[in-house]
This record gives sequence, C-alpha cells and structure tokens, in this order.
Amino acid sequence: MSEEKKESVAQTEQTGVMRDLVIHSHASEVDIALLEDNVLVELHKEKTNNQFAVGDVYLGRVKKILPGLNAAFVDVGYHKEAFLHYLDLGLQARSLLKYRNMVISSREEVPMADFRLEAEVPKNGKIADYLTVGELLPVQIAKEPISTKGPRITAEISFAGRYLVLVPFSNRISVSQKIRSNEERSRLRRLIQSIRPANYGVIIRTVAEGKKVAELDADLRSLVAKWEQCTIEMKKMTTFGRMVSEMDQTSVMLRDLLNESFNNIHVNDESLYEEIRSYIQTIAPQKAEIVQLYTGKEPIFDHFNVAKQIKGFFGKIVSIRNGVYLVIEHTEAMHVIDVNSGHRLNKDNTPEENALAVNIEAAKEIARQLRLRDMGGIIIVDFIDLHEAKNRKILYDALVNAMKNDRAKHNILPATKFGLIQITRHRVRPETEVQVQEKCPVCAGEGKIRPAILFIDEIENNLKYLLVDQNESNLTLQVHPFIYAYLTKGLFSIHYKWKKKYGKPFKIQCMGDFHMLQYNFQNANGDDIKI
Repeated sequence: MSEEKKESVAQTEQTGVMRDLVIHSHASEVDIALLEDNVLVELHKEKTNNQFAVGDVYLGRVKKILPGLNAAFVDVGYHKEAFLHYLDLGLQARSLLKYRNMVISSREEVPMADFRLEAEVPKNGKIADYLTVGELLPVQIAKEPISTKGPRITAEISFAGRYLVLVPFSNRISVSQKIRSNEERSRLRRLIQSIRPANYGVIIRTVAEGKKVAELDADLRSLVAKWEQCTIEMKKMTTFGRMVSEMDQTSVMLRDLLNESFNNIHVNDESLYEEIRSYIQTIAPQKAEIVQLYTGKEPIFDHFNVAKQIKGFFGKIVSIRNGVYLVIEHTEAMHVIDVNSGHRLNKDNTPEENALAVNIEAAKEIARQLRLRDMGGIIIVDFIDLHEAKNRKILYDALVNAMKNDRAKHNILPATKFGLIQITRHRVRPETEVQVQEKCPVCAGEGKIRPAILFIDEIENNLKYLLVDQNESNLTLQVHPFIYAYLTKGLFSIHYKWKKKYGKPFKIQCMGDFHMLQYNFQNANGDDIKI
C-alpha cells in the first residue's frame, strides 16, 4: 500500500468519515458532488462563464448615492447595479481611495511599502462623504446575484489562500479562534510578522496550525501577487470591469476542505483533471495521488450513484426511512420544513419516545438537506410536538451536532413548546435547485405515444439525417438500457449494420435514467442535438 493510501486510511479511521469528490464536467457547467460515506451531502453547479463569483475583484463606477439607506449602487457590468452599504466600505476606505487615485494618475508603479495609510473611517459615518457619482471604485463580490437582486459588494478587499487571508491597507495580524494553543498562536504571529510586507494585514486560518514558515511564505506571496495584479489591471482600465477572478468553485472547495482529507477525487475531464492535480501538488503535494481520471463508459454521476441520489433527495417530499419523510416548502421570505412520522411506530415506546426518535432522525436529514440545497435565510422546522422540556433539549443538541460540519454560518434557536425550531443560515450563492419532476419524454405531456413498432425506424431516420444530411461526426445516441441491448447485442448487431450502411462510426450510450422510448443525440462536444 502506498504512503498516500495509508495516510487516507488513517485519516478515515480518525474522522470516521470517508469523503469523495465527484466532478462532472460538461459543455457549459461543472457539477461538483461531495460524498460522505457514499452519501451525497453537497452539490455545486459552477457555470464555466460565471462573471460574478464571490471573491472576484472589479473596478466599479458609482451610479447612485442613497443617503436614506447610507448606501450606493455601483455598476460592475451586471444588468442590475451592485449594492454597497457604508459598513461595507471598510475601515480603510480612505487609504483605498487615495491609492486608487495614485495608481490611475501615475504612470509608474506605486509600491505598497512606500504608501502611507490614512486614518480609519468612523463606523457611524455617511457614505456621501467618501463617494461621488461617476467615480471608479475597486470592489469585491461579497454575494452573487440571486433572483432579481444584483451582486452585493464590499470595498474591504481581501484574498483567501490555503493558510492565510490577505487584507491590503491594514497592519493587523489576526489568528483563527479555533487555534486553541496560546503557544501556537504566538508562534504563528511571530512568523507572519517576520515575513509580512508593509501595509498588508493577515488573518491566519485554522489550517495554518503547525505549518512551517516556508509554506506560509509561499501562500502569502501568491496572495500579494493577486493584489499587485489588481493594481496592474487598474492602471490599464478606463471604465468598469473585472480585474482579478477568484478561483473556480472546485479549487475553492479543495482549498477549504482538503485539510479534512478527501479519500478520492474523481474527474471525467482530462484537462480539468490536470488542473486539479497541478493545484493539489501546489497546496498539498502528498495528496496528488488521490486525483483520478474517470474513463468509464457510463456517465460519472451514474457510476458513483450520484444521479440517483440527486433525483431522490431533491423535490418537495424527501423520504428518509421507516416511513419518515420531510415536506420542504419555499416562500419569498423563508423556507418551511415539516417533519412527518409516516408509519413509524414502536409499540414498546410511549408516543413521546416515538416522537423524539423520529425527530432526531429527521434532524440529521434536515442538516444534510440544508447543505445539499444550500438553503439560506430563515428556515422554520416543524418537528413533531414534544411535551417534555428535556426532550426538546435533546432534539436541539442533536440538530446542533448534525450541523457542525456545515461550513456556512448559521444560528439555531432552541425548540419552542410547539416543536418549532428556527434556523438562520448565511448563503452567498443562489440556492441549488434540481427539477425532479419531468415532462414525460415519451408522450411530451400529451398522454399519447407513438406506435412502438415504429420506434426503431424513427431513431434510424433521425440518425441518417444527422450522419448523412448534416454530416455530423463523433455522434452519440443515448437510449434506455433495454433499447441499448436491442441495438448492440449480437455479432451483426443493428449498431454494426447502421455503421456499415451510413459509412460513419457513432456511439450508443446506455442511460439508466431514461424512459423506455426516450432517446437523445449528442454531438462531439457533448451538447444535446434538438431535432
């Protein structure tokens, strides 16, 4: 067994959880599934052309000042103007604005080491005292556009790395509260103080605990380079636009979670595989071997049972087991989750004991659903009524424990006498939605289907049109497993005859989630072909 495998096994035994990352890359999107003990707990969909991701730094143009809200609207290129509140200007707003003027007006570089910081702005000031309509302002996306709202932005720019967070125009050094040892906190402060460039503040992340100065210095240098890239782009720009992009969602997850150890990272795209492997070799060289390129015939999400879990765990009703299920409703102001016991009943227990057992089981699933759907804002959970205060406390503790692995900031209030628990959860990206109810692909919602005897002829006619008339190459035909077997089995299969007949090779792909008479064509790029 290799050293990497031994380490992975040891970490699994230590944490008790096996983590796998499954990444499905296709035409315009990358789907990222995080599995814990082969159960789906997080699903992220990343558009490959996402222009307004959290962490991106823009040069925006102030469009409106709103004295009543003590805020401003800033144009960053999105069709809705971004919102900037006075409290998001940051304490170093004067320094940022002064530095911006120097960079834009000067033809030479403006070294941060030679820059003199301005006094901090007061917390109860007015935004109109610092910004004017029409001026350019460096800002960072704090919250992506959601629904009808534009991005939420901040002028307190920071760059997160593997071990550190860099804050320009500050001289503070902060240490994560999760590092308990005073000796280690002092050691890290001394190290950062010795390598920190002037006029850069640093926040030391939890994963920096025990790290050597070389690792911290490399991380710090890469973050300083990001800010220097911002100044270079700022000097070139004459109007609003993006200066520096945050890492993609895949790299962010690896940066933030790799300390908890993935056992495996499976990727179905060779170029993305090389990118991820190269990135991991940079931040954790000993773990590069856990990245694996998936080359199987069936879709990667089908192979790792992700597609089935997505269909089962999204939607209005979520079944748990033993008849217990959740009903999840979404409103404009909040999310509501109702816990139902179904047919679960233990005759040896009292109704109170049965209700507690159902509620604790539901709490675990609710914690997973919040991560999986990335639900944010106010969440009200209607548990089955518990009459005894001690049982309500047990339920509350169980929910808190179930949500301890949730990386999003959240707050949970104790259960009321009516069994309601209120949760607030911070979300910076649109909620993950998966449509699990589909229009019938066989009848297209009409309730009538074409004659089955003509089905294979219909596929052949469309295949001929694409291969001969449209001259498509590297075509893929996706069909139900029964139809796949019918077309491919035998020495002189229908697949073989069609290839000989039309003089062009094409693939037939087995799709486990297709209905019997459903089929689809894809081009060489993996895009669906509408006929």
